[in-house]
Amino acid sequence: MSKKIIVLGGDGFCGWPTSLYLSAQGHDVHIVDNMSRRAIDEELGADSLTPIASMEDRLTAWEETGGAPIGFSNIDVAKDYAGLRDLIAQIKPDTVIQFAEQRAAPYSMKGEHGKTYTVNNNIGATHNLLTAISELRQDVHVVHLGTMGVYGYDGDGLEIPEGYLKVYVPGDDRSIFQRDILYPTNPGSVYHMTKSMDQLMFQFYAKNDGMRITDLHQGIVWGTQTDETRRDERLINRFDYDGDYGTVLNRFLMQAAVGHPLTVHGTGGQTRAFIHIQDTVQCLALAIANPPARGDRVKILNQMTETHRVRDLATMIADVAGAQVAMVDNPRNEAAENDLVVSNKGFIDLGLEPMTLAKGLLTETMEVSQKYADRCRMEMIPCVSTWTDNQKPGVVTPLAAE
Repeated sequence: MSKKIIVLGGDGFCGWPTSLYLSAQGHDVHIVDNMSRRAIDEELGADSLTPIASMEDRLTAWEETGGAPIGFSNIDVAKDYAGLRDLIAQIKPDTVIQFAEQRAAPYSMKGEHGKTYTVNNNIGATHNLLTAISELRQDVHVVHLGTMGVYGYDGDGLEIPEGYLKVYVPGDDRSIFQRDILYPTNPGSVYHMTKSMDQLMFQFYAKNDGMRITDLHQGIVWGTQTDETRRDERLINRFDYDGDYGTVLNRFLMQAAVGHPLTVHGTGGQTRAFIHIQDTVQCLALAIANPPARGDRVKILNQMTETHRVRDLATMIADVAGAQVAMVDNPRNEAAENDLVVSNKGFIDLGLEPMTLAKGLLTETMEVSQKYADRCRMEMIPCVSTWTDNQKPGVVTPLAAE
């Protein structure tokens, strides 16, 4: 069934391909964005490896390749509450997707500006959205893109459930009471902290206003293209490779393409959850098609398809591309080694058929890296945003044989 959908942050790495996918599925899509991600590129002196067209050119290309018209409003949803509220009142959406958050953990630790901007933008945007829906008394399904990072990476070996943890509390009369609580958060950056705070706001508005909310705890996204972004070069998605915004697998693929050693932070023993961008857009569509009922608790789904150790990924890509692997000091304050076991039963039960690294999509992403390799700025590769002042990232040493 066709729905009216507002995509907040629809110009971004996940927001743009999601908007196109939902439009291709027959939904009436309206993008809201203040183009802040492009402004951050200018601030950092970086740019997407792939050339990104203007929003006007993107939307024109979509229609010229057979897509239905997609609306666009330039609104800063963290600051312009009235503009956001009025748009929701006008469109009366069935669903609002909340992508309008600063998404990079390193950037959120980049001094006082990165920290304050991330908190003000992320928390402000999410709360303005929830307040507007509450004040308008509209029945809107909110779908939020969160992160696996809210759970932390302690590596205790327990399977991480989908958002809620069963606990047993002893009573005074020796009886045992069972409760479902939010899985205790353990954020590793200011960015992850804002996603943890989002969870509490969702719990409140679901309880107090009967709001229907789905919170997607997503793993690290890799890949660049989807079926829709391949239609025309003007539709191509972002490919970030810099130390602040480049996700680890995409960074490795780009580094291999330009002959740079694959930079593994620390021992590379960090285990992380991953998902291809094509699966991301399909998960969003599945979440939209399966909203919680009014009065239900917040629906939390783990949006990931597989887990890998970082050093294993580097070795895999080095073997395919003939690249070297090098260790660099880890700029993050995190465990050097961790295990990660995650339940993704929710999306599997909804019909997701995961695209994994084993299915050969690495080749396509590597080809994109090679095609635009001349746009790479080598000085942007090292991650220079550090979690503590006494670390010096970027020192390269050979990877010892294991």
